[in-house]
Amino acid sequence: MSPRVAYSLGGLALCLSICPTLPAAQENRSVRLHAPSALVDSGLIKHILPRFTLKTRVRVELVPDPATADIALGDSGDPLFAGLDAIWHLRVQGDHAGAARLADWLGSEVGANTVASFAPDGAALFGPPPDTADVEVVVTYDGDAKLGHKVSRAKCTRCHVIDEATRGFGIGSTPSFMVLRAFADWEERFYAFYTLNPHPAFTIIDGLTLPFPANRPSPIAPVKLTLEEVEAIVAFVAALQAADLGAPLIHQ
Repeated sequence: MSPRVAYSLGGLALCLSICPTLPAAQENRSVRLHAPSALVDSGLIKHILPRFTLKTRVRVELVPDPATADIALGDSGDPLFAGLDAIWHLRVQGDHAGAARLADWLGSEVGANTVASFAPDGAALFGPPPDTADVEVVVTYDGDAKLGHKVSRAKCTRCHVIDEATRGFGIGSTPSFMVLRAFADWEERFYAFYTLNPHPAFTIIDGLTLPFPANRPSPIAPVKLTLEEVEAIVAFVAALQAADLGAPLIHQ
């Protein structure tokens, strides 16, 4: 064997030893989650996933076929929570590291509180399984409310009134933070605001959202936020006095 061939083979061996293998590279993809339509339609999954991703930076995508999922909710596996006249179980399928993190988070106290805090009409739809039904649920926010106030004033007042001092700012047809705080689903709106129109067109969440395509740049100066700043905004809004929207409309 010539010295050049031996050198090339040695370089190839070194490359294979230090380059990531295909399974490791696959860990960078989103976790595939299957959830029954009853859970998806209830809004619970939409409530859970942004919070998990904010905490871990692990992306999760819903898949319709449980056979292709890394982790699945359903009627088999470990009992996780109860609601909608059923006990919902969790099972991990395969060895995706992100799926294990999602399972650990859902099984933790924080995960249980996140599920129990889902109350779209003011009443919780889900709670712990029967054998742990006496667990007290306390909703807390980990973000820095002072930072959230500062970030909101710097990055949100082009469209929103965010406190009494910023009345007169923003766009008149855009609801203020106080009005949004009065909605039953205010947490979902703020935790996942970057997915709700028109925000995806100009919002960048560091480590979470994809870059704008070269042929479709942001139409305005992009709003750039970190995950810490998103959590801080949620904590700030949680402390706001909700606007009094009056009694619900009654249709006749």
